[in-house]
Amino acid sequence: MAKLKKVTKALATAGRVLTGRQMAGRGLTVFPDDVFLVSYPRSGNTWMRFLVGNLLYQDTPVTFANIESRVAEIYFNPDHVLRALPRPRLLKSHEVFQPHYPRVIYIVRDPRDVAVSFYHHNVKAGNIPDGYAMEKFVPRFLKAEFDFRWGGWSDHVLSWLALRESRPEFLLLRYEDMKNTTEQELRRVATFLQQSGFPAIDVAPAKLKRAVELSSADRMRELEKTQAAEWVLTKNTRTDKPFVRTAKAGGWKSVLPEESVRQIEEAWGDVMKRVGY
Repeated sequence: MAKLKKVTKALATAGRVLTGRQMAGRGLTVFPDDVFLVSYPRSGNTWMRFLVGNLLYQDTPVTFANIESRVAEIYFNPDHVLRALPRPRLLKSHEVFQPHYPRVIYIVRDPRDVAVSFYHHNVKAGNIPDGYAMEKFVPRFLKAEFDFRWGGWSDHVLSWLALRESRPEFLLLRYEDMKNTTEQELRRVATFLQQSGFPAIDVAPAKLKRAVELSSADRMRELEKTQAAEWVLTKNTRTDKPFVRTAKAGGWKSVLPEESVRQIEEAWGDVMKRVGY
């Protein structure tokens, strides 16, 4: 009987895979004209989804209610749904290096800011309580205890830089540059997408400016207030804690204890310098 149950379970799993009913995730169907928007978690990926989406779909602005049909995340959509999206597709991923990803836009962010953002993300998700000491959180963050699938920040960043940096099918973005010169960085992304086979994108200054305005942290926070229950990343999390927080660069300077800063810099200093931190 036990053997029969195992066989039945295996057949059911195979059926889901063949029909694309399983969540796409790491095993999604990859097409040769796909472009992946990749980052370590809490590095600005959602913001970039809004920026690009608001540039590509200028007549219908991106919201949390429609983002999964514009720049879909691979972890929350069945493979058959992603297969049905118009091609070429722009997909969000947090994966470490994946050799079958044909083209990649990779976002990197100062890991000291990532640590602060990840801390609040875990409070919102209920993984740690209010008032949990940052001094206790950072060592666990360094060990990737809260989401081991991605590994540590430095391993994630190096996996992509070591194998793709300087290649034409790879575009590296820094979150800090995105904050300082948003329209310029968005233009770089549009150029990369067009070179990757996307239809012509209108990058007139007025269009870039509008996309940036529609993707502001203030607008995203307002959308979150009314649409949090509709979006897979926020619907089962605490409603008193925002997903879109300060969205600043360098905020760690006034938040992280000196010891926590030292631990991060000692662990990942070489990689931080490599990407300009």
